[in-house]
Amino acid sequence: MNSSICALDSQYKTQTVERPGVRVPTGHVLVNKKWKNTKLLTFFENVNVLYEEQLGVVDFRPSSDTAVVYVSEADLINGSSYKRKLAKLRKVNSVRGVVVVEKTPASQQYFAALQKFAVLDLGLAVVPVSSQQEAGPFISQIVLSESRQRVNPFNHKRPFQHFDSQVLLTMQCIPKLGEVKARQLLDSFHSIMGVCNATVEDLTKVIGRASALQVQSFFTSSSI
Repeated sequence: MNSSICALDSQYKTQTVERPGVRVPTGHVLVNKKWKNTKLLTFFENVNVLYEEQLGVVDFRPSSDTAVVYVSEADLINGSSYKRKLAKLRKVNSVRGVVVVEKTPASQQYFAALQKFAVLDLGLAVVPVSSQQEAGPFISQIVLSESRQRVNPFNHKRPFQHFDSQVLLTMQCIPKLGEVKARQLLDSFHSIMGVCNATVEDLTKVIGRASALQVQSFFTSSSI
């Protein structure tokens, strides 16, 4: 990882929740200024970057309602610093919190603990990536997806009930799992914990074999 990022990550204890009322222009991603001139940004695809000094613990804002925290391989192995950061991310109001994690051969043994803390304890979405080269396109895809949603007035998602909005949005961060299948899973298993504990066979009955394997992969730490 870039040495400047390692140095800046030591400041987690003093970082605060981002300033309120952050708005992200369509087709843009707000980037915490600490990531300026880092390799990860070279992997962004077809998006415009705006640097922001007041994102607090948030690393990237690909949309006005999504906040991304990036946990590097070193962060994951270290353990204590990311927990403080994720707890503060949970306090960012009215946003979907997404945790992008570098899950590598060196760090995969620590992934399950982060996943449990982030998903089950805090209600955040966790997306494992093998490298910054994989993370860049993923973050870009959030930007492009939100942009398409805004420009197509016939494609607006129905409003979420307050009770399950964070849970539903967390489920939708599972790769290739859309809103319909996320709702089907929550209707059948009632909670993220219920989905996490379901067998592939039970998941298959609800969303089909291919999607069931995708969900299982997301909730386990056995593969990268």
